[in-house]
Amino acid sequence: MNRPKIYITRLIPQFGIDLLKATCDVEINPHDRPLTRQELLAQIKGRDGIVTMLTDKVDAEFLDAAAGVKGVANFAVGFDNMDVKEATKRGVPLSNTPGVLTNATAEMAWALLFAVCRRVVESDGVMRAGQWPGWAPLQFIGGDVTGKTLGIVGAGRIGAAMARKSRGFDMPVLYCDADQNEKLEQELDAKKVEFEELLAASDFISVHVPLLPETRHLFGAKQFKMMKKTAYLINTSRGPVINEAELVDALKNGDIAGAGLDVYEFEPKMVDGLKDLNNVVVAPHTGSASVSAREGMSRLVAENILAMVAGTPAPTCLNPEIYKK
Repeated sequence: MNRPKIYITRLIPQFGIDLLKATCDVEINPHDRPLTRQELLAQIKGRDGIVTMLTDKVDAEFLDAAAGVKGVANFAVGFDNMDVKEATKRGVPLSNTPGVLTNATAEMAWALLFAVCRRVVESDGVMRAGQWPGWAPLQFIGGDVTGKTLGIVGAGRIGAAMARKSRGFDMPVLYCDADQNEKLEQELDAKKVEFEELLAASDFISVHVPLLPETRHLFGAKQFKMMKKTAYLINTSRGPVINEAELVDALKNGDIAGAGLDVYEFEPKMVDGLKDLNNVVVAPHTGSASVSAREGMSRLVAENILAMVAGTPAPTCLNPEIYKK
């Protein structure tokens, strides 16, 4: 019996690879970089299953090149790189990796919050450059966290986890979401408010929304001017949710106090001027970069692929309606 042929577009943790290799022939992109579009389209021909990254656009062209593929599994919770409608039309199942990276991403949001608020990176740079003259009363004074208001934009798994971790800092929690999160309200006495109220009342705003037409540039010059001048913005969701050029202007002009970013509008690039600002902390999309999260993602992506090539619904299928046809 022929073993299913699987292609993985970037090296993932060995746990998932071993799961696949037990019953499949697996080939992995050998380069420490994303494949070019031409390389990708050439490599996915004749595969039964394909593991993709957010950098891989899964569209009609991709599906044409991968004709006969039994499923495509994203190694990410996000799937804005995937044309779900097109894949569904063709009867190709798609999947993502939700749940397993919830705490890791929420922890990263907190890391960015503290790093920018308490000026950790800025002061670290002074120490490493040998420029610290010694302690001084007004040196590197940052913002307070305890008792301040936390605003959560998008109270799904990750947003709710971010909110729950605020309990140790006695922070009132506001959230805005299309749906009411009654569990979060009961646990934290969190209050669901309109977006504009959240902007005006929050000392820290953490963004946890998917990239949709209605969330693209959710934050821009208008929203920054509605925020407190002492407020901080944290984004671990999707880069294009923020108009990055207008964020640079807001940070320069003092419209807000600072920002912590793990995602960017034009990844892997940052807009001009962002890296030159002391009141922003930037990380290279490492929200899920913990041992347990990445191992869990590799396990789930392998389980999704194995189900797809067997013709059964993947555990986290994005278009399960194809199985009802």
